[in-house]
Amino acid sequence: MDAASVSLLREVLASTGWVERTRELGLALRTTRSSGGLLVVGTPQDEPWHVTAHLADEARLSGLSQLSPTLLRWAPPENAPPHLRVGLDRLKETRRGETLFVVAEQRAPVPLLERVDDARRTGATILALDGGDPELESLAHDAIAVPSDDGPVSFDVAQHLVSTAAGEVRRLRLRERLARLAERVTGPRVPD
Repeated sequence: MDAASVSLLREVLASTGWVERTRELGLALRTTRSSGGLLVVGTPQDEPWHVTAHLADEARLSGLSQLSPTLLRWAPPENAPPHLRVGLDRLKETRRGETLFVVAEQRAPVPLLERVDDARRTGATILALDGGDPELESLAHDAIAVPSDDGPVSFDVAQHLVSTAAGEVRRLRLRERLARLAERVTGPRVPD
């Protein structure tokens, strides 16, 4: 999906709340402190190649090196290029200032939930884009659930909206800055 398509999509979705929610999650991805500290993981059956590629593009185009993602793979082949050989063992090294972005349309398996919990305990920020997984969302500092019904946004579209929002370089208005501050003070949103 190109920038013009995403822009048109945002106009169509402006009154639904999706644009604002994906913008919030995109901005949260930017809180990662270092290049390579944005860790992206999915389920064993569905690695998040798509959103990882878009985040890499956004990092390059926006000049925001903290958006340069590290794709974590469940079973990386030994002969793969170095950037495609990073396994889940990388989560053992997770530290404060890094972000773990879990992208899972299906429910996260228990081994992933355990590793997410461990990363959270070490101080990593946990973000999720999921299909409505209450266990994963309970571990995340911020999450967006994309229902699998015929809603206005598919899981694929949500990935585009989040990655585009992450790379946006714009100045927040006072009202937006105050809203973000209030959210940080009051804690993460809890889904209904």
